[in-house]
Amino acid sequence: MGMSLEITEDLIGRQSPEAQVIIRLLLAQIAELKAELAALKKTPRNSSLPPSTQHPHAKPQVSRAKSRKNRGGQRGHQKHERKLIPAEECSEVITVKPKACRRCGSKLTGADKNPLRHQVWELPKIQPIITEYQQHRLTCVCGATTCAALPAGVPTGQSGPRLIAFAATLMAHFRQSKRRAALFISSVLNIPCCPSLTVKHQSIVTQALRTSYQELASALPLQPHLHGDESPTKEGTQKSWLWTFVARRFTVFALRGSRAATIITELLGKTFSGVMSCDRAKMSWRCGKLQWCWAHLKRDIHALIDRGNHQVKRLGRDLMKPVQDLFRQWVRCRDGAISRSQLKQALSAVRDKVNALLLRGNGTAVDGMCRELYSHRDWLWTFLETDGVEPTNNAAERSLRHAVVWRKLSFGTQSENGSQFVETLLSVIETCRQQNKNVLRYVTDAVQVHFANKPAPSLFIRV
Repeated sequence: MGMSLEITEDLIGRQSPEAQVIIRLLLAQIAELKAELAALKKTPRNSSLPPSTQHPHAKPQVSRAKSRKNRGGQRGHQKHERKLIPAEECSEVITVKPKACRRCGSKLTGADKNPLRHQVWELPKIQPIITEYQQHRLTCVCGATTCAALPAGVPTGQSGPRLIAFAATLMAHFRQSKRRAALFISSVLNIPCCPSLTVKHQSIVTQALRTSYQELASALPLQPHLHGDESPTKEGTQKSWLWTFVARRFTVFALRGSRAATIITELLGKTFSGVMSCDRAKMSWRCGKLQWCWAHLKRDIHALIDRGNHQVKRLGRDLMKPVQDLFRQWVRCRDGAISRSQLKQALSAVRDKVNALLLRGNGTAVDGMCRELYSHRDWLWTFLETDGVEPTNNAAERSLRHAVVWRKLSFGTQSENGSQFVETLLSVIETCRQQNKNVLRYVTDAVQVHFANKPAPSLFIRV
């Protein structure tokens, strides 16, 4: 049986001065190692760390015992294979017949009514489509010369709409640098390209999509419910913030040089009357009606459990139980097992328990956090009173995930034009995902009508 000994100051004081120095040095090293070990084990799943701090492809920690099975498919598992397409849809059908019998060598004739079908998928040879416009300059009898203008919709540059849209999508949607995008276009698509040309492409796409972006941004103040969040980034050497606002059918990103509440007023107006789902950052308070994120609060409760203060640790553990009950009941409501009114009834006791625990936190080391939560406790339960509102701000955090990964790869933008490209394309990409639209097809259509001096197709859908 293990034996535990508590090393107190009284116990250390009874030792020799040299022993006291050694003991305190060892205790400090143990505390430091414990802190490092705890930091290594912390993930967004078990601590207050936000989801964006974890790599999107990070493997979750598995507590179960390692399986003894070998890697790969197990014996008897269901077979997965690509289905054959109809022969009429194939680019080419080649008939292969045996010429002689494999046993006696006799000549074979006829045809198999049910031949074995084998299909091979291959990429076509990539050959760019180059269209030359020969503009004739003719001389009039009066002596003046007149040159024919390019047909409507033909770009004045050497890149067509599909190429421009593809380059922008490659950078924004697939997070490739300008140099790598240029390398792909030149080496795989066989089209001459350099990084400076991709900058021109992104400028054209920004102009083509800007009216559609502004239409979405102007619709934000009228939405009944929004999810909002922000993440730090850079524009050149200056620090800036990427804001996101997620409505039911569209998303708007805005890159600004401030994290102040004035940005919310700029984007949502002074009279926004909807519900804002957010974390507890105070710049969101001016929205009036809020839904504080329980997922964010759950991470903060994890941080209380990780604290060294015994009183705070106990409070965190006691708070975690009703929070787990809240999420358990919410999942039932989300999946249709219970109605919103039944959810409200089921969480009545949970609500009272949380309020009582927040009152218990007054006077502790986390007095400020508990006082703030209790003073604005109605903002924790807006989802019980308003249909369509969720208890978390996961929609905003999910929308930011792609942007955060892109920022970590690109280290931000270098100019105002680059920032406009980022906020515009991120808005289009996320909105197309919400509306189940093909991003490349939409951007291509927008660039095509831009060359014809027409606005991009609208992405705003009235709900």
